[in-house]
Amino acid sequence: MSASQPGANYIDELRQFISSEFLLDKQTDKLAVTDLLFEGGIIDSAGAISLILHLEQTYDIEISDEELFPENFATIEHIVKFIERKRRSNSNPREGIV
Repeated sequence: MSASQPGANYIDELRQFISSEFLLDKQTDKLAVTDLLFEGGIIDSAGAISLILHLEQTYDIEISDEELFPENFATIEHIVKFIERKRRSNSNPREGIV
């Protein structure tokens, strides 16, 4: 995702948050969007709660228990796609209603 693409600001912010909260060396530039956050040991189960709260507060989204699938939060790239879906559905409340 380049800086001109949607989600680029999310990537920068998420890198900064994850680095400051979970990486001891604080090397934001070494955190790739495809790095496995949980499987790679960057975030543990306690950190998942912190991440979810951060996403809800920072991006004004509500994350339901039904959305707590590992694939939604596996990498920064997956998190960005999840945020974009949530924000799109928040701007169109009828989306997803059958």
